[in-house]
Amino acid sequence: MNAPYPPVLDEAYRSSTFWDLVVRRAEQTPGKVMVVDEQDRSLTFAEYRSSAEQVAAGLYALGVREGTVVTWQLPTSIEAMVLMAALSRLGAVQNPVLPILREREVTFITRQLRTQLLIVPGFWRGFDYPDMARAVALATGCRCYVSEPPAGRNGSASLALPVGDVATLPPPPAIPPVEHPVRWVYYTSGTTADPKGVKHTDRSAIATSVHLLCGLALGADDVTLLVSPITHVGGIMTLATQLLTAFRLVVMRAFDARETPRLAARHGLTVLRAAVPVARAFLDAQREHGSEPMFPGLRACQCGGASRPIELHHAIRRTFGLRGTLSSYGMTECPGVTAISPSDTSENIAETSGKLTPRAEMRVVGANGDPVPNGVEGELLVRGPQLFSGYVDETLNENAFDRDGFFRSGDLGTIDDGGYVRVSGRIKDVIIRNGENISALEIENVLSAHPDIVDVAVIGLPNERTGEHCCAVVQLAAGATTLTLAEVARFCTTAGIAKQKIPEQLELAEVPRNSMGKIDKKRLRERFGGVPAPTA
Repeated sequence: MNAPYPPVLDEAYRSSTFWDLVVRRAEQTPGKVMVVDEQDRSLTFAEYRSSAEQVAAGLYALGVREGTVVTWQLPTSIEAMVLMAALSRLGAVQNPVLPILREREVTFITRQLRTQLLIVPGFWRGFDYPDMARAVALATGCRCYVSEPPAGRNGSASLALPVGDVATLPPPPAIPPVEHPVRWVYYTSGTTADPKGVKHTDRSAIATSVHLLCGLALGADDVTLLVSPITHVGGIMTLATQLLTAFRLVVMRAFDARETPRLAARHGLTVLRAAVPVARAFLDAQREHGSEPMFPGLRACQCGGASRPIELHHAIRRTFGLRGTLSSYGMTECPGVTAISPSDTSENIAETSGKLTPRAEMRVVGANGDPVPNGVEGELLVRGPQLFSGYVDETLNENAFDRDGFFRSGDLGTIDDGGYVRVSGRIKDVIIRNGENISALEIENVLSAHPDIVDVAVIGLPNERTGEHCCAVVQLAAGATTLTLAEVARFCTTAGIAKQKIPEQLELAEVPRNSMGKIDKKRLRERFGGVPAPTA
C-alpha cells in the first residue's frame, strides 16, 4: 500500500484485552455516538461501557465467571455489541454463533465446548430460537437465556439482556504476562462434516483490526455499516477497530435489500463494507434514487465474504465514483492477512487482494512443501499476531501448521515482485483436466457476471478421457427461463477463458449452501457425478 501505516497500529498490538479498549475509548471520547440501529436507538462510548458493566453484573448474578463458556446466537444488534463487552469484562470465554445455525450444529458446538450458558434471541425471522435452545439444553445440560428484542422507535437503548448492580462485580481479570488465555471461539465450516472451533485470545482478536486500519484507514469521522453477522470473526474485527479509532457504526439486525441502503444513507455512510449481495443492493438503490448521489460522503467500498466479481468492481467504480471494490485476504483462523488502499493503482485494486498487513507473514509453497518463486502458484501459508491459538479439537492441529508455525490455509495463490497477493482458488477445488490444473474460482468469477446467472458453482467430475471435466451448476436469475451450454461457452470465450477451461457440462439447479453459507460442492458432486459428460 502507498499510504504509511497509522500510529494507532502500535496501540492495537499493545492492547491486552477487549475490555481495555472499551475503558480507554469511554475515557477519551465519552460523549461521541458509537452506534445507532434501525430503531433509532443509540449509545455513546461512555454509555457503551456503562451498559456493558450493568450487563456484566447481571451475568455475574447468573453465575458467569472468568473462564465460563458462554455461547450466544444473537443478530447484529446493540445487544450483541454490549454482550461482547460484558463478557470481556468478566473474562468469560465467549462463543458467538451464526444465527443461521440450527439444533444439530448448536448442539455439537455446545457439547464440544462444554458451554455453561446459551443466549439466544426470541422468535426471529420465522424461527423459534427458545424452542431450539431448550432442546440443546436438554441434550447438553447448559442453561439458557432468551434475549427478547425491544419494540418501537424511542431512541433509547433499553437492552434485552440481564442487568445487575455494578458494585457486585469483581475486578477485571488480570492478563498473564506471557501466554494469553483463549477468550473467543468461532466455528467455521471445512471439509469435515462438523464445524471446526477456532480459538482466539484477546490479543489475536484485537490484531485483526490492523486489516481495517491499514486498508480503509477508518477514522473518527467515518460512518460504516454492519449488517453481516456480528457473530462472524468480522464482528470482533469491526468493534476492535471502532474502539481504537472512534468511528460511528450503524447496525441492522437483518439485511433488507430496500431498507438497508436507506438506513445507511440517512446516517451519512462514508465506508461501505459489504458482501456481494449487499453491494448489489446499494447499486440498485442508487439507480432507483436517480442521478443525485444517495451516498454523497461515500469514499470507499470493501467487498468481502466471497469471491469478488470483476463486473461488480467496475459497477461500483462507475456508479459511486470510487476506485472500485477493495478486496482483502484472510480466514477465521488468521483474519486480515492482507489489505489494499483506495490510493493504490487501479490494476492492483482490480486484480489483487493487496499486500500483507504489518507483522503478517506469508509463504507460498509447492506440493512438496518447498517455497516457490514470486509469481508461481502454490499453497498460501500464513502467520502473524492475528493467528489463532489452534482448534478446539486438538487432533486437527497436527496437519494445520508447518514446523515453523505457519498455518496451512488450503488456498492457492501467488505473490508478485511488488508484494501483492493474488488468490486463485482452493487446493481441494482444483479441476485436473488432461494433467492441467483449472481453478474453479476463476470460472465462477467469470460466469457470475452473466446477466442470467444469480449463483454459480463449478466442480470437477470424473471423465474417462480427460480424468476430470468442468461442470458448471448454475442458478438462473429471476425472469431467466433457460441457458444452454453453447451460450455458456460463448460467454467464457468472450471473457478470454482458455478453451480447456470452458465448462463441458451445464446443470441448471439451485446452488446449495451449508449452514456456514458456503457452497456445498460435495453434494453437487454426488448429485451430478453420474451424469455422462458430452464428448468434445
